[in-house]
Formats: sequence, structure tokens, C-alpha cells
Amino acid sequence: MNFTNKHVVVTGGTGALGAAVVDGLLKAGASCAVPYVHDAEMARFAHKDDAKVSLIKVADLSDENDVAKLFQGVAPWASIHIAGGFAAANIGDTDKTALMAQLDSNLVSCFLCCRVAIKAMADNGGRIVNVAARPALEPRLGAGMTAYTIAKSGVAALTMALAEEVAKQGILVNAVAPSIMDTPANRAAMPKADFDKWPKVDEVAATILFLASSDNKVTRGAIVPVYGMA
Repeated sequence: MNFTNKHVVVTGGTGALGAAVVDGLLKAGASCAVPYVHDAEMARFAHKDDAKVSLIKVADLSDENDVAKLFQGVAPWASIHIAGGFAAANIGDTDKTALMAQLDSNLVSCFLCCRVAIKAMADNGGRIVNVAARPALEPRLGAGMTAYTIAKSGVAALTMALAEEVAKQGILVNAVAPSIMDTPANRAAMPKADFDKWPKVDEVAATILFLASSDNKVTRGAIVPVYGMA
């Protein structure tokens, strides 16, 4: 895959999966815009000093003004939306504030980034890759995390509907749906799990990079399961 002279926006680019995506993009020749909220994210980001990376401080990706900063003055080839939030709680412990927090961090942020990316791409074509989750495809797995499941299901529905809407502009929209990924945080949270069965972030990143590349000529509206052996 060749991203030479291509500009790519990667939300959530300072996280475990996002960093793997940015690393792959840079190796393939891309330049990247990466938003961050906390200074600590930027400080530990491996590519913070790379000339081909623009780190952009934002407060909230569910805010239209903050999203607009990511696309100011550029026409991206691709926009990859990894940023989101996770919360596990049964419905009795999930009030409206908690529900809206999941919708804002996962669905609203993705919607706004898609919207501005498409306007920035104009008629030049491009690629959008969103990140849903396994419960979006298998909602019964979302028991005990209903708000998160609803939000990620919205990301999946957004992806499929939008793919049809913008196909004639040469913009292909897809999503991946990871199961639990092999990250230090997930290992710490579930120390007795079989880590070998979890998909690795580099493996999920490889799928994202293909969907975001010009090598992907025909796939649109797909929610691609990236479950590993889990």
C-alpha cells in the first residue's frame, strides 16, 4: 500500500490502535493529522517529533469547532476515526448523562468527523474508515454495556448509510469491528484471559490501512469483523 503524498486524519491516533495505524501510514509515505486532548497523550506519542505528523490539541471531538481544526486548509485522502470511549455498566446504573457521554464520544464524534472530511475531500474522492465494535454486529454480547453497544451500533449504521450517500463522489466508507484487542490496558483488566486469541493492534491496523488505501477500489459499506481467534 502506497500513501506517498497522501494526507490522512487519524482521530484516536495517540492510543494503542491509533499509534499502530499512524506508524503504518508513515511507513507507507503518508502525512498525518492527529488530534489529542491531554498533554500526556502527546508526550508519550512515539511520533510526536516526526515532521510528517501534525499534532492538534482539541477539547472535544463531539464539538464542531474542534473537528473543523483537523481539516483546516487540507484536502485529506483519508479520514480514520478511532477515537471513542468505553464504559461497562448495567442499565440501572446508566443515567442519561452516562448514555449521552457514550453517544458523544463514539457516535457524535464519528458523525462530525465524517461530515467535515467529506466536505474537505470535495470531488477528489477518498476513503473513510470508522471503528465500530463486535457488539455492534452481535448486540447480545453488549449485555452489561448497553450504552456503549448502542453507540457503536450507531457507528455501524452511519457507515453503511453514508457509504451509499457518497459513493458517487468516489469516497469509499467502511468500518472495522474489533473484538477485545491485545493491549496493555486490556491485559491488566482481564489478567486471566487467553491473550493469544485476541487480535493484535498491528493486525487490526493492517485491515484499516487497506480500507483507507487506493488499493481498496471496490469495498464500501462494509463492517469488517476483526476478531482474531476470540
